[in-house]
Amino acid sequence: MKQGRSLFRRYLKVHFMFIFLPPMVLIILSAFVGVSVNEVTLNTLNQFYAVLFVFGFIIVAFVLISWLFFLKLRKRLTGLQEAMAFSAEHSSFPQPVPVQSDRMDEIDQLGRSFNWMIRQLEDSRAREHEEEWLRHRLIANLSHDLRTPLTILRGHVTRLNRESISSEGQSSLAEMDHTITRAGELMDDLFAYTLLTSGKHPFEPASTDITRLVRASVAAWYAVFEEQDIQIDADLPAEKTFYWEADPKWLTRVLDNLFQNIIRHAADGKYVYIAVDIEKEIILVADKGPGMENSSYERGAGIGLSAVRFMLEKMKLVAGFSSDENGTSVTIGKALPKSNPELNGRIPGM
Repeated sequence: MKQGRSLFRRYLKVHFMFIFLPPMVLIILSAFVGVSVNEVTLNTLNQFYAVLFVFGFIIVAFVLISWLFFLKLRKRLTGLQEAMAFSAEHSSFPQPVPVQSDRMDEIDQLGRSFNWMIRQLEDSRAREHEEEWLRHRLIANLSHDLRTPLTILRGHVTRLNRESISSEGQSSLAEMDHTITRAGELMDDLFAYTLLTSGKHPFEPASTDITRLVRASVAAWYAVFEEQDIQIDADLPAEKTFYWEADPKWLTRVLDNLFQNIIRHAADGKYVYIAVDIEKEIILVADKGPGMENSSYERGAGIGLSAVRFMLEKMKLVAGFSSDENGTSVTIGKALPKSNPELNGRIPGM
């Protein structure tokens, strides 16, 4: 990078001239010209006053030039500071600062480097958005395209079920049908997560009655749990409630995902506990399944749980998971209790 004129070097040159030039001129005039007033040579006292005046002038000029220099320097540095502070307050890239290419001193070089950094960050964000869009489009296309072969496979499985085959063959066909169903559910989770992270599902927070929302979700899933012979133990206050600033649709989707995971991975426990704690302002969902480490959670629930965490984080909520061989409990709230096992003690049979 081409080195421009140095701001501080010019500052030192000007100060050097004001400090050394006036005394030198005074000495030369005193030595060769002589100073007289009304043809009377100045006495020693008058010479002292003259020297004092010169040095006073030097000090005043020094202070004035220094003050102007640092005032101008502060103004230029403040412009850079305000540009950086604007980006920090608004979570966006700052606007480029003006730079005088003909001057190009240290401050202008700093401003040019600052502008170059902004351009690099903008280019990086643009590439990141483009790559994210391509990734979301690829996932959406794959989720859509893979449904066709799964549908064909399910058709062949249905046709084979009509044929007379052995019991082992029937068991294999049932396992194939279950695997096809599971693959379809995973693609649905992946597609839903892609839509969430790409902003396709708008986030519309509002003051939400939590007890009423949980009660409506339980009522919607009641028939599904009954069909799977899952006992429902709901602890929902009849009159008391609390409110969260959350998106009701997103919070309902979170509960739907948790209930769906119970059907998929913990249906053998035949039990689900759903509670709303008014005092602690939390939602608790628990089951008596084999636990996340001993079930198919690890093989498939990651995408669904990632979608849950994404939505909760967007709503400024957190989810705590507690799981062992006796079941899994999920606690949702703004500030979770320090120990989830304490909550397990409130669940019948846990």
